[in-house]
Amino acid sequence: MRAQIVSTGLAVPERVLHNTDLEKMVDTSDQWIRDRTGMVERHVADNGVAASDLATAAARQALDGAGISAEDVDAILVATISGDYPWPATACLVQHKLGAKPVMAYDLSAACTGYLYGLSQASAFIESGKFKNILLIGVDMLTKTLDWTDRNTCVLFGDGAGATVIQAREGGEGVIDTILGADGSSAELLYQPAGGSRIPISAEAVEAGKHHLFMNGREIFKQAVRVMAQTIADLLQRSGKTADDVTVVIPHQANIRILEAVADRIGVGMDRFFINIHKYGNTSAATIPMALHEARQEGRLKTGDLAVMVSFGGGLTWGASLVQF
Repeated sequence: MRAQIVSTGLAVPERVLHNTDLEKMVDTSDQWIRDRTGMVERHVADNGVAASDLATAAARQALDGAGISAEDVDAILVATISGDYPWPATACLVQHKLGAKPVMAYDLSAACTGYLYGLSQASAFIESGKFKNILLIGVDMLTKTLDWTDRNTCVLFGDGAGATVIQAREGGEGVIDTILGADGSSAELLYQPAGGSRIPISAEAVEAGKHHLFMNGREIFKQAVRVMAQTIADLLQRSGKTADDVTVVIPHQANIRILEAVADRIGVGMDRFFINIHKYGNTSAATIPMALHEARQEGRLKTGDLAVMVSFGGGLTWGASLVQF
């Protein structure tokens, strides 16, 4: 048996924040953001809208696409670093909102690589015969952690959720292989300092701005390009494939310049990269399942196509998956 992604779903908040709106908030410009990131607009959740709300909406769409109900789901995995609460898991809230059976439900924290970590776990569950229908969701709402006076970070992120139903299927289609990695020595290049056990939330921490997301953009850029390109190369070599065999690359949507550099290193034209960063910005763990949904909707992924999904994020974490559709 092989784990196959049979359906997808996408959900974003209604509110859209355009680059021209950010021009009025910080010292930046629409052209500067476009040129350096590829972003034009992003969706921002209002107060009272939480990760489980978007995750549930995307999940319902994916379940409908698979032709199954919430009662058919054997397990719910949610990749997120901005769940409703520090605990309990947002997956538990999604289970309740969907009306699913009291199945296994948990969150996994691997930042922007979270969906691929979850895909690897879901594949292992499927291949072991333990489960037949797994709901895997990537959702993040990092706009709620941003310092909206910091032009280096507030222009980059948006809110969204992408969901997939993964089923056990016989045959060659499905997840072929996944490579994952992490390097905690660089954790503080991209993190939220306060809110955990090291620096609990306090008046002093908030006054110092430590509850906001922090990123060393220059270092993250260099490491992302190097690691994403190398991971794709390693994945293809291990699978006995070449770049010419790949129909489409579905990357983490962090920065268009990063993706252009990765494409150049692996020898794949940008025409084979699926890009939707201009519409959503960086939605962290949601970027790959959201892009996967739109790639399928637009006919960029057809039966028999070979896709590489690749990501890099806080931790630092990274990963790539080879999937036959």
